[in-house]
Amino acid sequence: MSIAYHDREWGVPHHDDQALFELLILEGVQAGLSWEIVLRKRENYRRAFDNFDARLIADYDRRKVQELLSNPGVIRNRLKIAAAIENAMAFLAVQEEFGSFDAYIWQFVKGRPMKNPWKSPQVPTHTMESDAMSEDLKRRGFKFAGTTICYAFMQATGMVNDHEKDCFRYKEIGR
Repeated sequence: MSIAYHDREWGVPHHDDQALFELLILEGVQAGLSWEIVLRKRENYRRAFDNFDARLIADYDRRKVQELLSNPGVIRNRLKIAAAIENAMAFLAVQEEFGSFDAYIWQFVKGRPMKNPWKSPQVPTHTMESDAMSEDLKRRGFKFAGTTICYAFMQATGMVNDHEKDCFRYKEIGR
């Protein structure tokens, strides 16, 4: 599963707000877990979280939270479920302020993917850009938005190209 994710999706620049929101939520869910676990549950998350429609998630009530906490298809962590709801509200506020989440989030890399020429697995866990993103997201009310999560989000969404230089995806994405 992770090989297919790497070969088709990881590191490809995303500009669709709903796709960006999905990856932001999933990166937060991953905290303390492996990405493989999250990938295996991704389709369940899409169903359980209304295909990551932030407007619907922002309106989740106690009953919906209980439903999610009893759903074995998602990670049943009360804090992470609450964070998804709070993040949906913050996400909508960012869309309102900037016109789109895409316009807001890509400013942290000046609107263009950063290319990192790694030759071996020496990828950092955070950068100045992910530090700035984390600080601003938190200030806006986002949860599970630490700098390591933000850097993983930047990698997943193609804001940085962290494929190793000899990986076939490095050149494909860099075009």
